[in-house]
Amino acid sequence: MARLLLVHHSPSATTTALTDAVLGGARDDAIEGVEVHVRPALEATAEEVLAADAVLLGTSANFGYMSGALKHFFDRTFLDIGGGLGTDGGATGGHESTRTIPYGLYVHGRYDLTGAVRSVESIVSALPWRRAAPVLEVLGDLGPTALEQAHELGATLAALVSPGG
Repeated sequence: MARLLLVHHSPSATTTALTDAVLGGARDDAIEGVEVHVRPALEATAEEVLAADAVLLGTSANFGYMSGALKHFFDRTFLDIGGGLGTDGGATGGHESTRTIPYGLYVHGRYDLTGAVRSVESIVSALPWRRAAPVLEVLGDLGPTALEQAHELGATLAALVSPGG
């Protein structure tokens, strides 16, 4: 059975609602053969990432950056999950793993989301991951469209790793 891992930091009601909508999509009854594992960013492990066939990341945008919890997740797991950096600090592009997994990202904030998205994508560029869906950027209050897009993001990642996908 395929495994989809959702690593998130959902400190607010808004981010929690987005996470719930993403999970609703990932667990949609029409998608079979996918186990969805949900881990708060402060608890997720490298072993869980390595066991996953796809990863969804969720974060709030804090002071123009990803949440500290998601950054801490990357700090703790980066090298163990295949991250590689050159001596100049840039992505090496050469990962030990030849297996590339799809990932998705959703970000919520009240002001600017640019720095938060950029910071996650900068780290992920040095991992053996490929973005499988457009980043879901939600600025301000949630509406039905944002929740629908979150559901679609979860369903897209689950469908990609589904045996029938």
